[in-house]
Amino acid sequence: MKLVVGLGNPGREYALTRHNVGWWAVDYLAESWHFGGWKRDGDAVVATGSVGAARTRLVKPQTYMNLSGAVLRPYVRRPLWSPASDLLVIVDDVALPVGAIRLRASGSSGGHNGLKSIEGVLGSREYARLRIGVGESDLERAGDLADFVLSPMGKRDRAQVADLLPTVAAATETWIREGITAAMNQFNGRGAGC
Repeated sequence: MKLVVGLGNPGREYALTRHNVGWWAVDYLAESWHFGGWKRDGDAVVATGSVGAARTRLVKPQTYMNLSGAVLRPYVRRPLWSPASDLLVIVDDVALPVGAIRLRASGSSGGHNGLKSIEGVLGSREYARLRIGVGESDLERAGDLADFVLSPMGKRDRAQVADLLPTVAAATETWIREGITAAMNQFNGRGAGC
């Protein structure tokens, strides 16, 4: 089973924040792919369906960001499931400008607490991630990064992220069908500032 995990924080007060763009993305995927409604599954809500021949599950952790990895514990125990080929994490990135995406097959958390939590549970950095840019052109102007990512995005920035979601969906479908290398080759360099 392919697992697409969108990172975010539960609660209405976080719904429009930069830290929740991972949830925006998986909500868009669930709607675009006509997956059934979201259902509670342990520390997450999930929507499951098929993309082509691949059984696919969308996951929104219901823990706070720095505990996101907990939702992966049941999958890590599955004998045929591999994070290196079966997991894509969609996450916000303040180092990328709004309107940009970047895919990677592995790498560091870059200081992102949600990714640190995932690495802790997996015991590995070998999993695909799709980063959605939420950064300012001048990060110093943004001030405290925690306050920045937990503050609501302005309408213009939200619109840019919304316009990017069809590209995120296409990149995710490419990852599911052809793997992370094909997705990186096709989609890195697309969007503003990539």
